[in-house]
Amino acid sequence: MLNGGDYAKACMEAYVRPFESETGIKVTPVTDEFSMAQFELMISTNSVSVDVVPVDAISAIQASQKGHLEPIDYSIYRQEELGAMLDFAKTRYSVGSIVYALCMVYNTEKFPADKPRPATWAEFWDVAKYPGVRTFPTGEYGASGPWEEALLADGVSAGALYPLDIDRAFASLDKIKPHIRKWFVTGSENQQMLHDKVVDLAETYDGRAVALIDQGGKLELNRNQQKMTWESWAIPKGSPNAQNAQRFIEFITRADRQAAFVQLMPYGPTNRNAFKLLPEAIGHKFASHPDYSASSIIMDAQWYSEVGPNGKSNNDLIIERWNEWILQ
Repeated sequence: MLNGGDYAKACMEAYVRPFESETGIKVTPVTDEFSMAQFELMISTNSVSVDVVPVDAISAIQASQKGHLEPIDYSIYRQEELGAMLDFAKTRYSVGSIVYALCMVYNTEKFPADKPRPATWAEFWDVAKYPGVRTFPTGEYGASGPWEEALLADGVSAGALYPLDIDRAFASLDKIKPHIRKWFVTGSENQQMLHDKVVDLAETYDGRAVALIDQGGKLELNRNQQKMTWESWAIPKGSPNAQNAQRFIEFITRADRQAAFVQLMPYGPTNRNAFKLLPEAIGHKFASHPDYSASSIIMDAQWYSEVGPNGKSNNDLIIERWNEWILQ
């Protein structure tokens, strides 16, 4: 099961065809968008028809907690490949496929290199010193909202972010709220605002900004305090071809395969050895480049997935809080 569009085409070129060539195993791609609701229905009705699925960090945890995923057989991985995988993207039930980040971006006509620029989220919040029109991602989907950024802006250290202090995060967001032009819903919406120069400062998905910069856009990324997240590959419980699925995932998380893929789609590899196979200029475009690790924030998918006595996850609760707050 692959996502559609250019992503699926890149998977076919970098993963599917080389795997078929090496192993002789036929892969049948399903290039449709795949929701967790569809996944749950497939499992609950005992009608598993796919062997490999893409899952985001939170969905992978929730699905594994419900017993909906097969354990990953790491015994078939080469040690040099397994050791190079990012720890946070290597779990019992899933293996990281891509890394991306939400990070700060400037319009360089508004903030040229010889002028002061905000370097931290605390400075991003300083609208007096750094005036300009701003945009942030909506909080209506939970984990992708600006919670960590709001806490960093309020003085919380990176190492003390979790568990998130939600009250403090929203108090911090109260301060920046009047200066936000739009809380964008989709990455394409944000990309369009940056392209049209209707915002001067933004938090953005790094791949969107890199694409605009490559097209000549007057933008610059600030990777300091970027928030990294990831997607993974997993095997549904009851997969009809689980053994071949294990071999496929092992193959496509090798360094050479990830290096081939990220040159087709601008997402960071989860296998750090892939950077050895990429030109430096290309490797530095990706959130998972080792040069950025010390100043990055890794989203704590486990915290967002934790379920309280009321049966709701922290992700559910923060969405509810957002829906109330945005109307105030």
